[in-house]
This record gives sequence, structure tokens and C-alpha cells, in this order.
Amino acid sequence: MPLPAGLARFNRRVTNRVTTPFARRLPWFGVVRHVGRRTGTVYETPLMCWVGDTAVTIALTYGSEVDWLKNLFASGGGEIVVGGKPIAIGMPILLEASEGRSRVPAVVRGGLVLVDSDEFVELPIR
Repeated sequence: MPLPAGLARFNRRVTNRVTTPFARRLPWFGVVRHVGRRTGTVYETPLMCWVGDTAVTIALTYGSEVDWLKNLFASGGGEIVVGGKPIAIGMPILLEASEGRSRVPAVVRGGLVLVDSDEFVELPIR
């Protein structure tokens, strides 16, 4: 079950503006760059992510109806900045809960269980 929409709105307006500069370099964090499907505006959304050899995995703690994910689906991909380096990403792929959980560190899995988060997305590296 996703976290409350009110928390997502607060994070988008307040927390994301503060954390975006740090998220580009912190371990387990990245900043997704995506283009608004209606406005054409470039947005940056900080989030937790895990980079593998061929894909980036993200836990969808607010569910799969978030704007950044809809924008990536609409445009067929985008970019994520991880460790200060931009990575081109392709069309998102929604993952089964067990597949997604297996791709994140054990310590994070416990937190995801606490917030009842069971949706994940894979962003293929181009």
C-alpha cells in the first residue's frame, strides 16, 4: 500500500527542494530527470535507487501513479543522476514485489515492509 498522497505533496513542495542537491551524490539515492507530459518542463525528483549492471531499481513507496513515473512512461525514458554521474534510462518496467525486494539491500527491505511498500520499477540502463 502506498504512502499517503498528502505526504507525497509535502515532499514534492518542500523536502525534494532541500534534498535534490544531496541526492545526486549520496549512496542509495539518485535524481530522476523527466519531462512533463503536459507541460514539457524538465523536472528533477530525488529518490532512493539501486544501480545494477543493466538497470536501476526503485521502490515505489508512493505507488505507481506518481508523476515522475508517468512522465518516464510517456517519454520512453529519461535520465537519472547517481553518484554525480548521469545515466540514460529506458522505458520503465514494473516488477513483481518479490523480484523488486530481491534487488534492494536487506536493511532497506525491512523499512519497506514497515511502510507496507510492495511496488517496484526497473529502469533499464541505455
